[in-house]
Amino acid sequence: MCRYKLFKGLMEFKSIKVFSMPLRPARCYTKFSGPPYTRKEYIPGVPPPKITKFELGDIRKDYDYEVILLVEEPGQIRHNALEAARIAASKRLSVKAGENNYYLKIKVYPHHVIRENKMLAFAGADRLQEGMRLSFGKPIGTAARVYPGQEIMIARVLKDHVEAAKEALKIAASKLPVPCRLVVKPLKEGLPPAG
Repeated sequence: MCRYKLFKGLMEFKSIKVFSMPLRPARCYTKFSGPPYTRKEYIPGVPPPKITKFELGDIRKDYDYEVILLVEEPGQIRHNALEAARIAASKRLSVKAGENNYYLKIKVYPHHVIRENKMLAFAGADRLQEGMRLSFGKPIGTAARVYPGQEIMIARVLKDHVEAAKEALKIAASKLPVPCRLVVKPLKEGLPPAG
């Protein structure tokens, strides 16, 4: 009788921690499986990243403001998403600000190798595949692992083109799989903070 009361009391005490778990906790979707897999000498045939240039525009100009694209949640950004964001931002900046009136830089590099264990999905496929026995998978691309507060992309512009840079990076953020926010920072002393 004494053991039963003790057990019942413990279960009531732990019931908040043990039994009140949400249906889909956020940590199920944000946990990474180990450190980034960057040892490409062990993986044959890793495709090169699709990003052709990491820096665009004129780096030598004396710019007034820097618009920064920051990550708000941890996640992985594939190389083709980074390339799509770069193309969208550079097109908008070259149209709105002019060809040589901005400097755009991607600050992350896709080191992490993404693998996929391809499975056959039609009827009778169970006799034609190995399942989980040889589950290392084939490399299908690379990704950059990002964490909250990390800079993905920066754009340096003159004070007349701050709104164009904000618009360009907002379009670039829509190409990325993680939520992002913009930060505008003056590069010279005495400049008012841009909204």
